[in-house]
Amino acid sequence: MPLAVKELIDAGVHFGHRASRWNPKMKPYIYGKRNMIHIIDLKETVRGLLRATKFFHRVAASNGLIAFVGTKRQAAETIVEECTRCQMPYITERWLGGTLTNFRTIRSRLQRLEELESILDGEQALSYSKKMIATLTRERTKIDRNLSGIRHMARLPEALFVVDPHREHIAVAEARKLGIKVVALLDTDCDPDVVDLPIPGNDDSMRSIELVIRHLADAIIEGKAMAPAEPPPRETNDSQGPGRGDRRGDRRGGPGAGRGGPGQAGGVSRSGVRAAGRPAEATEQAAPAEAEGATAVAAEVVATPAEVEGTPTEVAVTPTTDAPQSGGEASPPPAAE
Repeated sequence: MPLAVKELIDAGVHFGHRASRWNPKMKPYIYGKRNMIHIIDLKETVRGLLRATKFFHRVAASNGLIAFVGTKRQAAETIVEECTRCQMPYITERWLGGTLTNFRTIRSRLQRLEELESILDGEQALSYSKKMIATLTRERTKIDRNLSGIRHMARLPEALFVVDPHREHIAVAEARKLGIKVVALLDTDCDPDVVDLPIPGNDDSMRSIELVIRHLADAIIEGKAMAPAEPPPRETNDSQGPGRGDRRGDRRGGPGAGRGGPGQAGGVSRSGVRAAGRPAEATEQAAPAEAEGATAVAAEVVATPAEVEGTPTEVAVTPTTDAPQSGGEASPPPAAE
């Protein structure tokens, strides 16, 4: 849908804050001042909105996620409506610290929400007292109010759209820390340096916010129509390493293995013998003596498979000492156990 300057004027996108509240970094985006109120340059608004729509179109075409954040009363209803239409996550209530940087904990709270719903909506609720039911209901309501918009967000988003980055400074800081691109509708009292794609405009008017978000949602829908088939979502591990139990299992040859047992193919036992994983052939190498000054004697034991089924396996021992003189009789090989 093409964007007309008259449409922006009718929505009041050009109205800024009072001149006494301005941020000097917004000077390139200000057209002038009238009645002690700054007027935003709509050319810069159109330029920023076009760049944002192209960026969102590209992200949506690659099956990327774009999270919308707007806790203002003027923006909440529009964000819920448009994000539902374009199927993107959103947050319209209080931003919980660590929503992005501690996303693993947020996912655990969403799993708790599903657990509470299964309890309260099922027959299991009949076994609880009225007091416990009331406690669980309050917990479910609190989680649902704060996190219902990102309930189906199984991974971190590729981009973040913010209405008034001055108000949502915590969300912007978390996104910048994780390298997530930030697009923002910002007024004359905001800092444009903290966002990647600024859209200068009135962030206090419902009509202004609705106009901008509607164009962004249209770009997302067009991009998703060009996207390939999306693979099943995979939950993030929040960049955390293996737990203590995992490391212990690696040292012992794999989780669940006995002490000194291989656990996995190629594990090392206490005697230092590596399991080759072949049923008919094994190679063992004796470890050198640990006593200081002792002479290291190595013997290579090679087991060959029997040629006839039921015949004991022959073992040839090749000592490291000198070979016996010619004409001497070799000792018979020991029977395999």
